[in-house]
Amino acid sequence: MAAALSYEDREGLRTLSVAHGEGNLLDPTSMGLLHDALERADAEASVSAILLRSEGEVFCGGLDIGAIRAGANPLDFARSLVALLHRLARLGKPIAAAVQGDALAGGAALVAAVDYAVAVPGARIGSHEVSLGIWPMIAQVPLAHRIGVRHAMENIGSGVPFSAERARELGLVQAVVPRAELTSTAEHWLRLAARGAGAFARGRPSFYEFAALPYGAALDGALERFASMFPTP
Repeated sequence: MAAALSYEDREGLRTLSVAHGEGNLLDPTSMGLLHDALERADAEASVSAILLRSEGEVFCGGLDIGAIRAGANPLDFARSLVALLHRLARLGKPIAAAVQGDALAGGAALVAAVDYAVAVPGARIGSHEVSLGIWPMIAQVPLAHRIGVRHAMENIGSGVPFSAERARELGLVQAVVPRAELTSTAEHWLRLAARGAGAFARGRPSFYEFAALPYGAALDGALERFASMFPTP
């Protein structure tokens, strides 16, 4: 099945819906489509927030390892995933994920990279690559940044994904709700964030940038950005 991505606009909220087979696996085409859709949504003044969702029973099963093992260039997959994660970090608008099923490997990285995530009970979220004899070299980065190295290693080192409830305890998702409430709960977080659209556009990229810096460097960078908000004649 070819990757497909559709979108719907409603009251300033753009919903991006991914459909790519039973597992919604990531390949360079599907990641390129999502990357470009995020770029367009970020640039359009009529869009105040973004909701990421997928069709079917699985949110995202990660990179299409089967295609790689069949001869596809693994670096093309890796570069596409890194570019997509960079794009998510640079967004000037809030983004949430509605996780209606398992989010594994690269799928868990997407959940970790967005601002808000809401999952259904029973969803598994995290890396499983170690159980396949692979180290999640890229997926580990957003997971470690989102929940810290100790908690991330609980999943990454074992290859056992978190339950939705454990992901909630660790801060990987904000809420675990029945499927009927999934979209409305995610939209609630987005609409709260979208009230400060101008501030969010300036502040969101710096939030993630400073979170990755040592404390002192982050404070120095914050002072510089603060000063730039109030230029002197």
